[in-house]
Amino acid sequence: MRTRVAANKIILVIAILIFAGCGFGFSAQDDVGIAPENPISMAVSEEMAPAEMAAGVEMEAQPLPLPTGEPSDDFNTEEYDRIYENQFLDALSNPLSTVSIDVDTASYSNARRFINDSTLPPADAVRIEEFINYFNYDYPQPTDEHPFSINVELSEAPWNRDHQLVHIGLQGLDVPKEELPPSNLVFLLDVSGSMNQANKLPLVKRGFQLLVDQMGERDSVAIVVYAGAAGLVLPSTNGTNKAAIIQALENLEAGGSTAGGEGIKLAYDIAAENFIEGGNNRVILATDGDFNVGPSSDAELIRLIEEKREEGIFLTILGFGTGNYKDSKMEQLADKGNGNYAYLDSIREANKVLVSEMAGTLLTIAKDVKIQIEFNPAKVQAYRLIGYENRLLAKEDFDDDTKDAGELGAGTAVTFLYEIIPAGADEELRPTPELKYQDTEVSEEGGQTNELLTLKLRYKQPDGNESILMTHPVLDEALPLDQTSDNFRFSAAVAEFGMLLRDSAFKGDATYENVRELARSAMGNDETGYRLEFMQMVESAELLDR
Repeated sequence: MRTRVAANKIILVIAILIFAGCGFGFSAQDDVGIAPENPISMAVSEEMAPAEMAAGVEMEAQPLPLPTGEPSDDFNTEEYDRIYENQFLDALSNPLSTVSIDVDTASYSNARRFINDSTLPPADAVRIEEFINYFNYDYPQPTDEHPFSINVELSEAPWNRDHQLVHIGLQGLDVPKEELPPSNLVFLLDVSGSMNQANKLPLVKRGFQLLVDQMGERDSVAIVVYAGAAGLVLPSTNGTNKAAIIQALENLEAGGSTAGGEGIKLAYDIAAENFIEGGNNRVILATDGDFNVGPSSDAELIRLIEEKREEGIFLTILGFGTGNYKDSKMEQLADKGNGNYAYLDSIREANKVLVSEMAGTLLTIAKDVKIQIEFNPAKVQAYRLIGYENRLLAKEDFDDDTKDAGELGAGTAVTFLYEIIPAGADEELRPTPELKYQDTEVSEEGGQTNELLTLKLRYKQPDGNESILMTHPVLDEALPLDQTSDNFRFSAAVAEFGMLLRDSAFKGDATYENVRELARSAMGNDETGYRLEFMQMVESAELLDR
């Protein structure tokens, strides 16, 4: 009798498991972003071997975990593109370095999120150029006809005193708020089920309300949302009607799958219908990047964004959340849309991006900005660009006005750091293949001049199609590290921190203590407290890295 009862129980459990597999499973969220009741909360323990079942051992029922709406570490689907760090290049055989500017800052605030959660960020989540460009620098305003100033310094590399570090800073023209052109904005908001977390849709609402507070009578705002389908929540509304705009934001709820492609298409249509000649026409997308329904391919979406870019409608992307964050996709889309990409991990960061830096976020003062540096091999044995791995261009792209590059916003600063091995240094580099049909030699002019390099820049006016060329020779006049500007030392400290987080092959003698000492000597006028916060991040990262 006891054996028969045990057998019946085994049959019952097996039947329940089969029954559950035939349609009573549940997804993390249903179409309205709310987890349904769990109809079956029984599971056989994996520790119960078939032999024990056959012996008639009674098995204890185990409850299945209910979905919480929060991402589990076991199901983390965050995505970051692989970064292959720039190598040292021989200046004789590779004298030209060509790169697009990058004003994105998402990598830094995303890494801060990891560290605040007591975890070091993945190496490929660390884009050092975005760490450096997260901070404001005390560069002078432009004084000529160009929309940005050029600032260059040369000193030793703090993590390798046998190397030099070239610091190049571009400072965009400040534009007072009252002089900003009218804005035609379309808020494109992801309200899919994956956004049903406190650090996602609720933060989106608070952040965009901060931006709405800055809107005036010459501005307009429309709101498009997307989940299982895309829809227009608020037609284009004058910026003075803040109550209507904010109420539309407050009414949003998360739920459904993510038809991101459909939403972007609709948002661009609304922006085109309300296009302002000479104005700031922009779609601002807020999402965790988890596009799982939509266009037939990413390529189709990118082509649409590129087409609209040429029509004068730009794309800004704001990332939110954890667990299913799709960094690689959002960075790519923002790059193609002549816009910037930021990650908002707090209301404070929302205020930084959407209020304090609103002009830089919303107003482009120069587009397709790219630099090309020619190194003098009589002075430079080899060089390495720190960061910007996904912004490198072919040397031919510099003079090609059809080649897309980055945009510079009003009041925005962009910084480049090149690590240099001086000519004559006793260092082994990757061998350069010998050429059969030509010789590569230093010219007579290169051997006689004191120029270290020549910096060339090209940019277009926001509504222009022909680039403007700027040329800036840089002399071989290095300063001692302690005599450099706060700009030089702080950016070098940030770069060194990024190399430590990436465990870079080029980190040399870098240490967290060196980073702190260098940054501490270059705090400057830290009214916002971001540099102090950086010091705290470095301390936390050092503790996590033990």
